[in-house]
Amino acid sequence: MTMLGNSFLICTVILSPPLHTAMYYFLCNLSFIDLFYSSTSVPKVLFDVFSKQRRISVTGCLTQVYFGLIVGSTECVLLAVMAYDRYIAICFPLYYTVIMSWRTCKYITIIMWSGNIIINVVPPILKPYVFCRGNQVNHFACEILVLLELMCGDISFYKLTIFIGSLFVLFFPFVFIVLSYICIIISVLKINSADGRSKAFSTCASHLTVVCMLYGTNMTTYGSCMTTYTGQGKKYSSNIKYISIIYGVVTPVLNPFIYSLRNNEVKTAFRKILTRYSASRSL
Repeated sequence: MTMLGNSFLICTVILSPPLHTAMYYFLCNLSFIDLFYSSTSVPKVLFDVFSKQRRISVTGCLTQVYFGLIVGSTECVLLAVMAYDRYIAICFPLYYTVIMSWRTCKYITIIMWSGNIIINVVPPILKPYVFCRGNQVNHFACEILVLLELMCGDISFYKLTIFIGSLFVLFFPFVFIVLSYICIIISVLKINSADGRSKAFSTCASHLTVVCMLYGTNMTTYGSCMTTYTGQGKKYSSNIKYISIIYGVVTPVLNPFIYSLRNNEVKTAFRKILTRYSASRSL
């Protein structure tokens, strides 16, 4: 379902010229991230469900961690970028195409990906992981918060990098999203037409739904684990791994359907593609 839904959304946007705008460009990025994110761990999880020997190599486990961190943190930042896109579209509609130009979108994409790669890859290079506290991961997949329990010696460096990274990819983007929507609400309330207000809010409904699902689960997971590793909480709770299923499996599946089923432009574009395809088949 993840592959089908996200591939459908990407193909629909690419094949429909009316959807070649900044909003749908970033939506394609979100679908690509969901495809990539679920591919890092879900196939292995599904294999383990039907296997008696649930094993993974150290290399495979670290690969899951690195790619999961990069793609997951990029998705959080991308949602903040999409909130900014909606802010410009609603509060400054006449300047939208100028501010959110293709050049701007390209630079945002480069900075977003390169920044998250640096944040997540450089710390382990500076101080490689060393494991000596067993070889059982208390999770469905390999995640850095769980691997901390298996690391030797002083792990304060890793706790600090996780805390700083969480600020940049979770807290600051979330604050930015909140501030963007405060400005959007103020601007929309100034619209005299009830239909105009309803249309403006409807363009944000899908984004808000995704933000609530992703940030709600991520902040719950990281908040609970960070209190544990800073000595303010009890032992790591195994219930956290069940919460992670939402942002690791459920969210990538639901995102394309949330955006497509609630978006008339996407549904119209898809119907046109089907019409063109049917016409070409009948010739």
